[in-house]
Amino acid sequence: MNIESLLTETAALTIAGVLTVSVGYYLIKDDIQTFFRLKSADKPRDGKEQLLPLRLQAHERLIVFIERINPSNLFLRLHHQGIAVKDLQSLVLNEIRAEYQHNVTQQLYVSTTTWNVIRKLKDDTLAMVSNAARDLPAHATGIDLSKKVLQHMAGIADNPYELTLDLIKKDIHQLF
Repeated sequence: MNIESLLTETAALTIAGVLTVSVGYYLIKDDIQTFFRLKSADKPRDGKEQLLPLRLQAHERLIVFIERINPSNLFLRLHHQGIAVKDLQSLVLNEIRAEYQHNVTQQLYVSTTTWNVIRKLKDDTLAMVSNAARDLPAHATGIDLSKKVLQHMAGIADNPYELTLDLIKKDIHQLF
């Protein structure tokens, strides 16, 4: 056996060893993290310390909810070419309701005032879309609905979506 083949074989074995160790690490990485997480959970904590991450996550999810039901984002996400006004209305209303249902449990972690504002914002958004669709002619398109709702939004002095986001941010700052 010459020195070149010996070096090639050594390099191949080294690479195989590194790959084996890397794959093994990635296979047990989650188990190691779980072990340390459980070990730190054994330490006594007060209720507020345990609740804080859940409350922050709830606020984050509600911010996403508000952004997703904001008509400027909602119509961009759901509109597609040639959709009829009634079809887009149905799609939008179903999306808002589904988003709300997905986040309804977050009320456990936010103030009653904040939750009531979020629920009212959802209801007002549903009403705004329904009213805009009702006022359009039968042959209207989804673009007409989008324009009508966005024009209505432009006429509102204070954007209710921004105001609700500000309220959530104030709630978050009160946690610290």
